[in-house]
Amino acid sequence: MTTFQPSPGPDAAPTSDQVSPRDSGPDQPTSVARLNQTIKSSIDRWGSVWVEGEITQWNVRGRNVFGGMKDLTSDAQVNLQVWSNVVAQFTDDFHVGDHVIACLKADYFVKRGSFSFQVASMKHVGLGTQLERLEKLRRQLQKEGLFAASRKKALPFLPSRIGLITGAGSDAEKDVLRNSQLRWPQVEFHTIHATVQGDRSVPEILAALEQLDADPEVDVIIIARGGGDPQTLLGFSDEKLVRAVAAATTPVVSAIGHENDRPLLDEVADLRASTPTDAAKRVVPDVGEQRALVGQLRARLTTRLQQQISHGIQQVEQIRSRPSLRDPDSMIRSRQQEVFLSLSRGRDLMARGIDRAERRTGELRASLRALSPASTLARGYAIAQLADGSIVRDSASAPDGAALTITLDEGAIAATSHGSTASAAAPSRK
Repeated sequence: MTTFQPSPGPDAAPTSDQVSPRDSGPDQPTSVARLNQTIKSSIDRWGSVWVEGEITQWNVRGRNVFGGMKDLTSDAQVNLQVWSNVVAQFTDDFHVGDHVIACLKADYFVKRGSFSFQVASMKHVGLGTQLERLEKLRRQLQKEGLFAASRKKALPFLPSRIGLITGAGSDAEKDVLRNSQLRWPQVEFHTIHATVQGDRSVPEILAALEQLDADPEVDVIIIARGGGDPQTLLGFSDEKLVRAVAAATTPVVSAIGHENDRPLLDEVADLRASTPTDAAKRVVPDVGEQRALVGQLRARLTTRLQQQISHGIQQVEQIRSRPSLRDPDSMIRSRQQEVFLSLSRGRDLMARGIDRAERRTGELRASLRALSPASTLARGYAIAQLADGSIVRDSASAPDGAALTITLDEGAIAATSHGSTASAAAPSRK
């Protein structure tokens, strides 16, 4: 590996062919050559530095190479020069889009006043290293919840317009359009072509995604590519792209078509399709299948309605077959007979009750007559009453001279008591 030895440190004093700001002024300007030499001397003291980036240009001129390198996460770029002695030491071939690490030494051309970097060594960043970084990013985004199923948006049943981001004239574009139109000929697409690998892929896909997401007529967006090796698919794991898809308000379908090494786009998308053809099948319903389904539903509904109608007819026939409806007067006649029987039983019960009451009344009347004082008078007895109406119960109650009223069975007589007399012999009670 070729290396550059740094020149004296930046604090070294300028030589006689260099200039410092305090040595120049309106009355003492410096020359362009001296200015450029001063700049070169300052740059030469920087030494070399290892830089990671992506090759954006790689032009071979003779045995030398003139190219460019860009930052992995921003638009910053630098120009590169690779001299033939360094090129001869390369063990790999380099191309635009390669992810590399290079040892660079700043160089300033005094005559042209131009700045570039000379390459002392360059090597590819190993796929294992890139995948390790990818896994680290995957864990970070997963921890943030970007891959959670709860945040994924449902696809519309029948999108009115589908946004498609894919390479111009690619097989992926043809597969999506052909299979979608076979399934539903009236489906509409808003297609935006973008580079799907290399340094321009992420910016172009991001711009297309932003445009389609802002279109209110686009119901779902498909990002499609027809597979590729893991190196060429790294752009679909770019953090900016992944976060943009997560922030999109329109459902996004990833159709990269690589089963073994799934890019992060597959994880964050609302739906992952294994291929562009699969994406078309998942997004666009099949008109034939839908018609068949509608036919099945109509048949099931017809059968169900027929069953309900038949059941209703049976119920009506059962009701009509009842005697009460077949001969309504029969119910009245049966009830009339019951009423007549009830009335007859009622009259019998009333007659027997009256007879019992009359007999009881006679019995009570006889008892009353037997117990009545009039019955006693009729047998020859009399009731003696004093003037105050009290009944004379013993001789002491009617002293000599007391006025008496003697009530007989028929009529009453007045009498006067002569006092007590000898008692008559009591009748025998044998």
